[in-house]
Amino acid sequence: MIGNFPSSINPTKGTVVVAMSGGVDSSVAAVMLHKQGYNVIGVTMKLWDFEEVGGNINHESGCCSLESFNDAREICVNLGLPHYVMNFSREFHAAVVEDFIDEYLSGRTPNPCIQCNMKIKWKTLLDKAQYLGADYIATGHYARTTFNTATHRFELLRAVDFTKDQSYALWGIQQNSLSKTIFPLGHLTKTEVRNLAHEYNLNTADKKESQEICFIADNDYHRLLKQFDPKLEAQIENGPLMDIDGNLVGYHRGYPFYTIGQRRGLGGGFKSPMYVVDIDAKSNTVIIGNDDALKTQFFTVKDVNLISRAAIEEPVRAAIKIRYNDEGHAGKIIPLTQTSLKIEFDEPQKSVTPGQSAVFFDGDRVIGGGIIEERISE
Repeated sequence: MIGNFPSSINPTKGTVVVAMSGGVDSSVAAVMLHKQGYNVIGVTMKLWDFEEVGGNINHESGCCSLESFNDAREICVNLGLPHYVMNFSREFHAAVVEDFIDEYLSGRTPNPCIQCNMKIKWKTLLDKAQYLGADYIATGHYARTTFNTATHRFELLRAVDFTKDQSYALWGIQQNSLSKTIFPLGHLTKTEVRNLAHEYNLNTADKKESQEICFIADNDYHRLLKQFDPKLEAQIENGPLMDIDGNLVGYHRGYPFYTIGQRRGLGGGFKSPMYVVDIDAKSNTVIIGNDDALKTQFFTVKDVNLISRAAIEEPVRAAIKIRYNDEGHAGKIIPLTQTSLKIEFDEPQKSVTPGQSAVFFDGDRVIGGGIIEERISE
């Protein structure tokens, strides 16, 4: 737990809590802010216990491990900066891990990184930072912020390096939180960040990036679901595999183990490639169809957070991303309620997946985003 700030800290440009994971990006972010004159306090968040979520094939290495804590602490010690480890594992489990499990058991496909950003980094961490008197929080995300003097709103922008841009995962940050956020890496490329890490002689300069979901070190979410409920597999295996016309074409392993667009594990003997196009959790049914059946032009979005504008009162043109690596597709966002929208693509798109996020862009500017609720016919 963080205590009082050291008495040696004197405000200049302000005090900023930097979320330091022990990776190269957050390490460079902390050093950059220190060199720019901010009072930097490094915080490494402990978000889960390996004993609780399992799958620790790395033997306490990687994110949220003793190794990552030590890497972050070493950088702070070398710069004379305070560093603290904060235990948010209880909050993380309730807000992220339980949501992850619940979503899969409801037949949807969650994005835990987005939940973590909204409910842990820009809620729990920010609240703690403000309680301790910090002016800002900062992370190593590749994104940018600005203040629009015409609309009097803080805005979220894509990173300069489109190949590393993480604005898609940040759509849930609200205005008050965005006003207290710094993204030091938003104007840099990944190569430039690595070069700076070498220039600063950081111990994380050549550290590899983690690709798996942080709390599933073995990248096997099936194991996590079965660990959560040991009886689950027996209850849902051999459920009906149906085609879009309602014909029984086989049996599946259990609906939570499938996601929209999946092709593997569906069996064979079909005249054309088949994909998962729908999941019915209540009846434990997985519906498959061909490439055309996978496409959707209309869907609804819930839990909407708008960033660049206060409201959407009439249809708005936008580029719409429906997954992290999606390039974005032209369409309209149409108001339904204060927190829900209807999305209409100009052309039908594949694998619109309930539980994932839809994020709306106007050029580099993030209009807002929300959780995909359901595909609709029109």
